[in-house]
Amino acid sequence: LAADPDGGVPAAAARAFGAMVRRRIAHEPVAYILGRRGFRRIELRTDRRALVPRPETELLVEVAHELAPRRLLDIGTGGGAIALAVADELPAATVVALDTSAAALGLARENATALGLAGRVELLHGPVTAATGRFDLALANLPYVGAGNPLPPDVARHEPAEALFAGPDGLAVIREVLAALGAGGDGPECDAVAFEVGFGQAAAVADLLGTAGYPEVSIRADLAGIDRVVVGRR
Repeated sequence: LAADPDGGVPAAAARAFGAMVRRRIAHEPVAYILGRRGFRRIELRTDRRALVPRPETELLVEVAHELAPRRLLDIGTGGGAIALAVADELPAATVVALDTSAAALGLARENATALGLAGRVELLHGPVTAATGRFDLALANLPYVGAGNPLPPDVARHEPAEALFAGPDGLAVIREVLAALGAGGDGPECDAVAFEVGFGQAAAVADLLGTAGYPEVSIRADLAGIDRVVVGRR
């Protein structure tokens, strides 16, 4: 329309656009309406099987660049954003990604194939204990919203609740993962781990990391100045 304001709009295009507008009025995320979302250097297929990839999550990929792992684990991969971005940007890294949601893992597999990275990322269905061996770094964007916490309608009505909520304080899943990764746990051995966290959670997660045997802790803020990623090293 901008290039040819006097030109007509085909009826099919008008109907399709109207349907998209109605979905947005119902607060459906734009990424779900379009079916795609950019993340770092890659474009991902997006739908209700997994959370919409968010800019602040890119901080976890930056941690991977800093620590340059030879073997990396993505815990709770969802649609595969973190694992696939790392595979794309760090070709020397071996990447393993897992999720407890078979539906989300299916989306991650579709994204890996579309990006030509299916041979670079091993996808596992299950909890963190499904991964074996030793990893230089684990990255985790897990559910961290406390039960009952209000969310924008775009998120609350359309994104998968199981990928959002984690007990009264939002830290239940992070505790479970650290119990598996810590001394005496039945999870894989990880030399370093980085968690994305919500507003006001960084100090509590830093304490959990120390208890789990990761005494070297650092906290990274996102572009809004919110402490967003907590990194622990042994």
